[in-house]
Amino acid sequence: MNNDNIVAIATASGYSGIGIVRISGTNLLNIAKQLIRKDLKLKPRVAYYTDFIDKNNETIDSGLILFFKAPNSFTGEDILELNSHGSPVILQMLLNRCIELDCRLAKPGEFSQRAYLNNKIDLLQAESIIDLINADSEAAARSAIKSLKGTFSHHISIIKEQLINLRMFIEATLDFPEEDIEFIANNKIHEKLKTLKQNIYKLLNITKQGVLLNNGANLVIIGRPNVGKSSLLNALANEDIAIVTDIAGTTRDIIKEKIIINGITFNIIDTAGIRNSTDIVETIGIKKALEAINIAEICLILIDQTEGITNADTEILKNIPPHIPNQ
Repeated sequence: MNNDNIVAIATASGYSGIGIVRISGTNLLNIAKQLIRKDLKLKPRVAYYTDFIDKNNETIDSGLILFFKAPNSFTGEDILELNSHGSPVILQMLLNRCIELDCRLAKPGEFSQRAYLNNKIDLLQAESIIDLINADSEAAARSAIKSLKGTFSHHISIIKEQLINLRMFIEATLDFPEEDIEFIANNKIHEKLKTLKQNIYKLLNITKQGVLLNNGANLVIIGRPNVGKSSLLNALANEDIAIVTDIAGTTRDIIKEKIIINGITFNIIDTAGIRNSTDIVETIGIKKALEAINIAEICLILIDQTEGITNADTEILKNIPPHIPNQ
């Protein structure tokens, strides 16, 4: 890893009240002296109000400067944070000034990379940072922050420790066959295998839940033609996304809309009405509907209340895969 100083604009692009430029590296107090007008002795984790100046000693902007001394920072290196007004012009001027002071423009994800290389976070926590940034629902954000705090890594560590412990017992029976430990070891091995299996399945369930929260659960609406599938999609999305008519077979293709219900993201998928059809285009739409059922986490079948459950509805239910619970 390079020991050079890196700099980047830490806030999102666009106009805002506040913007942040962040520097990570070594001996950043020397850079700070050339960035600010006041002769300040920066104490770690203390915010100072000051003027930011250019090479001609002219004011770029006024704002806050904070210093985080290594190793007590996100990257494990010295960090400077410059808080200014959020004008893209001001932030670019501050960025250019830092580059003039021998800082290098950071590569995408390089701050997190340095945090990982300096053992401040592990790979799972590094991945959770982008999940947190891209979270589009409250549930996804809460899941990402738990992973960032090390919850998922803790589960991995437990399984790793159990595997090492299990290997020790197995190796003991192989290395010391003349000792009277085989019977005891075998019993303990079965117990440890059972516990290990339970923890692995628990971890898989947590992983599956995390994937659903990040990507959204696929909720597929199915049913006979003209039972109100497109109307339901429009009602859930609060927008006229799908065409609704009295003519059966209006929907010919998959229509997907992402919505958030109680903080959880759902990919609502409207499908063509399932029936026997001689229309080539409608037949393709029905095939796509059946394919969508296979990728669903939730399958919602609509039934015409005036007719009740018909034989056609019963046939549609047969297409629902066994991994989707019948509720």
